[in-house]
Amino acid sequence: MSAVLVDDHERVRTLTLNRPEALNAFNQELWQETAQAFRDAAADPAVAVVLLTGAGRAFSAGADLAEMSANVTGLGDVSNMGGFTTLMEALADFDKPLVLAINGVGVGIGTTIVGYGDLVFMSAEARLKTPFTSLGVAPEASSSYLLPKLVGWQNAAWILMSSEWITAQQALEMGLAWQVCEPDALLDTAWSYAARLAKQPVSSLRAVKQTMLAPIRHEIEAARHREGEWFAKLLGGPANREALAAFMERREPDFGNVDG
Repeated sequence: MSAVLVDDHERVRTLTLNRPEALNAFNQELWQETAQAFRDAAADPAVAVVLLTGAGRAFSAGADLAEMSANVTGLGDVSNMGGFTTLMEALADFDKPLVLAINGVGVGIGTTIVGYGDLVFMSAEARLKTPFTSLGVAPEASSSYLLPKLVGWQNAAWILMSSEWITAQQALEMGLAWQVCEPDALLDTAWSYAARLAKQPVSSLRAVKQTMLAPIRHEIEAARHREGEWFAKLLGGPANREALAAFMERREPDFGNVDG
C-alpha cells in the first residue's frame, strides 16, 4: 500500500499521508514518497492546487522515533539526512498553492509544515506540538524563521521551546491556522477553498506564490542549514539519547544529569 494516497478532482490534487497505524509518522518511505508527490504535482499541468491531509486520527506524529532511535548513532550530518532533506527541498520548490487540512495531532513536521502552507484548516479536535526540546534536539523545517514570521516572536518562542500542545483555537488566535472546522466538515471545507483557487489560471497562481516567496526564499534556506547544523550537533548527544531511551522505555525523560 502506498504511503501517500493521491486523488485528483477539479484540478485539486489531494495527498493523504497514509501510515495511520503509526499516526502518519514519517519514516524514510513516507519522507521520500511525500517529496515525490509534491514534485509530481508541481510538474503536472492538470494540477492547480495541492491539499494535504492525513489518514486516520492523526495528521502526522512527526519523525518516526523508533526509526530515529535505531539509527541515531549513524545518521551523521542531518543536513544530508536523506528523506527529510528531500522533502524540505520539495516543499521549498513547490510553486503552486498548498492547502493543509490538519485532521488530528500534528507533531514536529506535522506542525512545522504549516510554515509552507498557503491556507491552513484545522479540525477543532486537532492539536499541534513541536517536541524539539523534549527530544534534546533543535528546530527543523526552517521553523526558527517561519514561525516567528507567522505568529510573532513570543508565540513562536513558546511553541518551539515548551514542547507543549497548542489547541486548534490557540493556533487560530496565533495565526497558525486560517480556519477551525468541526471534524466532519474539515476536509470538505478545505477542499472547497482549494477548488476555488483551482479555478484560477495556474500561471497566475504561480506568479503570486513566487513573488510572495522571493523576498524570503534565501532566509528560509539559510534557516534550514542553521537548524541542520544544530540538529547534527545535538542528535545522539546526552539529552537526545536520554529522550529516545525514555520514549522506548515509555517513561518521562530526566534531563537533570545530562544537560549541557
